[in-house]
Amino acid sequence: MPAPIRLRELIRTIRTARTQAEEREMIQKECAAIRSSFREEDNTYRCRNVAKLLYMHMLGYPAHFGQLECLKLIASQKFTDKRIGYLGAMLLLDERQDVHLLMTNCIKNDLNHSTQYVQGLALCTLGCMGSSEMCRDLAGEVEKLLKTSNSYLRKKAALCAVHVIRKVPELMEMFLPATKNLLNEKNHGVLHTSVVLLTEMCERSPDMLAHFRKLVPQLVRILKNLIMSGYSPEHDVSGISDPFLQVRILRLLRILGRNDDDSSEAMNDILAQVATNTETSKNVGNAILYETVLTIMDIKSESGLRVLAINILGRFLLNNDKNIRYVALTSLLKTVQTDHNAVQRHRSTIVDCLKDLDVSIKRRAMELSFALVNGNNVRGMMKELLYFLDSCEPEFKADCASGIFLAAEKYAPSKRWHIDTIMRVLTTAGSYVRDDAVPNLIQLITNSVEMHAYTVQRLYKAILGDYSQQPLVQVASWCIGEYGDLLVSGQCEEEEPIQVTEDEVLDILESVLISNMSASVTRGYALTAIMKLSTRFTCTVNRIKKVVSIYGSSIDVELQQRAVEYNALFKKYDHMRPALLERMPVMEKVTTNGPTEIVQTNGETETAVLETKPPHSGLQPGSQANDLLDLLGGNDITPVIPTAPTSKPASAGGELLDLLGDLNLTGSPVSAPAPQISQPPFLPDSSQPLFNDIAAGIPSITAYNKNGLKIDFSFERSNTNPSVTVITIQASNSTELDMTDFVFQAAVPKTFQLQLLSPSSSVIPAFNSGTITQVIKVLNPQKQQLRMRIKLTYNHKGSAMQDLAEVNNFPPQSWQ
Repeated sequence: MPAPIRLRELIRTIRTARTQAEEREMIQKECAAIRSSFREEDNTYRCRNVAKLLYMHMLGYPAHFGQLECLKLIASQKFTDKRIGYLGAMLLLDERQDVHLLMTNCIKNDLNHSTQYVQGLALCTLGCMGSSEMCRDLAGEVEKLLKTSNSYLRKKAALCAVHVIRKVPELMEMFLPATKNLLNEKNHGVLHTSVVLLTEMCERSPDMLAHFRKLVPQLVRILKNLIMSGYSPEHDVSGISDPFLQVRILRLLRILGRNDDDSSEAMNDILAQVATNTETSKNVGNAILYETVLTIMDIKSESGLRVLAINILGRFLLNNDKNIRYVALTSLLKTVQTDHNAVQRHRSTIVDCLKDLDVSIKRRAMELSFALVNGNNVRGMMKELLYFLDSCEPEFKADCASGIFLAAEKYAPSKRWHIDTIMRVLTTAGSYVRDDAVPNLIQLITNSVEMHAYTVQRLYKAILGDYSQQPLVQVASWCIGEYGDLLVSGQCEEEEPIQVTEDEVLDILESVLISNMSASVTRGYALTAIMKLSTRFTCTVNRIKKVVSIYGSSIDVELQQRAVEYNALFKKYDHMRPALLERMPVMEKVTTNGPTEIVQTNGETETAVLETKPPHSGLQPGSQANDLLDLLGGNDITPVIPTAPTSKPASAGGELLDLLGDLNLTGSPVSAPAPQISQPPFLPDSSQPLFNDIAAGIPSITAYNKNGLKIDFSFERSNTNPSVTVITIQASNSTELDMTDFVFQAAVPKTFQLQLLSPSSSVIPAFNSGTITQVIKVLNPQKQQLRMRIKLTYNHKGSAMQDLAEVNNFPPQSWQ
């Protein structure tokens, strides 16, 4: 058999291939020749064939059939064979394949070999792909080599020990005696790998961390020698002595000094020396300075040292390298909460980064700019951020607008400034603002009574001839509807009033209605505003009637419904119109604790659960949550906390509760206030029925009858959505005493959605002299048999009562 081609010739041949198919053909032909050679047990060219196979593996072609040949090369006595064999093992084998266990004995023999280079090959292979079983078997040999005087072997043994500790953490103590003298080594390679080993041990074991804290003075001394030492050709990189070792030592110091006063005190001086003596003209120096800054910020360092670190980051912001500027902005963003004043000194440089061409730098600069806003600089920072909002790319506008809204709400120096700022945002990036911006601004305007005339005049001028910014048009329409009389009367004191007639105001709103740029929601705002003006204007009521009647036949169902209802107000209930359309009262500010749970159903977004505040009862909230967990029983149940009456009307939109988020189904319930959702003011109150129900002739059932308490279910089906069943519960009390603090709770399987409306009362009168009614709405899109668990809680005869029941006897007409 002819001798196979050399690796160099194979590489040259493959590079001549002009197409992928031609290269694949060459590879397949060579692989076939290599397989034939392996089958013939050709020891002469095995090393050459495995080398070629590794090259093909690096090109992405399969080479698994060479695994056993690698083991044969490892078992060879020739160093050249072992070198290729171990390289092949590192590339072709890993711990997921049982073949690698066959080489354990070979590695053990080579670790005890008389030649240091063979021992080095074995250490490299074990440190690269050794499994936990191999590490356990060979840890003793590694520990022995870690104590040897040969620096070539010690540095490789230290890295191999790192791999052993990662695979088998319980073997960590075995290497503890060997680490005592590692830092006394003069060889930088041994020092470097020793620091890596100590870092790994400290990160994995608190006991090791406490043990190695006594090494801080020694590490400080090594670092100081590196800084103060003269030129050393073998360790010099761009004029800095061994920057790789410096960075590793700084990382280890950061771990050792974290949350420890004594260790932090011991390293303060050396960190200051590194920060002031390191050359910053080259990237190598910047890398060391960055690690120094991270260490200063992470340990309990002195305040002056922290200011020095932030000043270094400030200098990074002036660097021409984009990566260094990005790193500086990211680091300042992490430290701005703890060292706010020090970061404030670099505010102008940070704001300049908003003009950077790199989008990553621009985003980090925007986030940091918002973090720097406070009551003292809010005017200047908002000016810069508004300028940025005007010129930034579309992907920044939404986040920037949200940040300006939050900062303005928190630090606004005056209500006029607040309103002007938000109107500027709506004018500049109205199409990109979040959905809640419109109701929030409306609430702000409503509560600023003295600014009504000024605001409506500004908004009127803002939308003249430009309806492209939908949120701005919506707010303007709402304000014109509410305060149109102030606009016409010219009562504005903050700026020169404009002369506007009633017809001109209606012209604007009608233009919004017919504009192609107006969304359906915007048209709803405009039509409602026109309707409100019928009670604020005196000369144009007939024109308003005509406009409203025209939209009674609109193809937009929402607009049509409003127009029909408003027409009915004019015709049948004209005496109620002034009271119904009177000016909105001051709105209460609603705080939320997070996003509201929204459920997607058939492409439409619906609220998961509607809830109002339950009345006070003797049960604690925590016990109620635990009781509901008992009620659920399994993981396939969707719980619903019921609503109960309150002494005040429900707020617009009601309250939403993410039950699966607020109730920890694994055992410990979480109690949190229910967030409220904002709703456009022209929408009807959510306390009105959400469905148009019609009687369906479904028989009633008795769901519960015990201890004098009787619960009856009556059913209706919605004519707008056949999948919705409306259940009306009636609770009656046949005992001689009233039942108070009555709470009805329900849970259904996850395939259903359940909405529980407010009950009519929390007291069930005695002797069946009255009932409590409550409405449950169940969405059953899959038409499955309805099942429900209920829980009843009430006070009777001075004691708290509760009971559970399962309702499975729903009539088929209620769910089919």
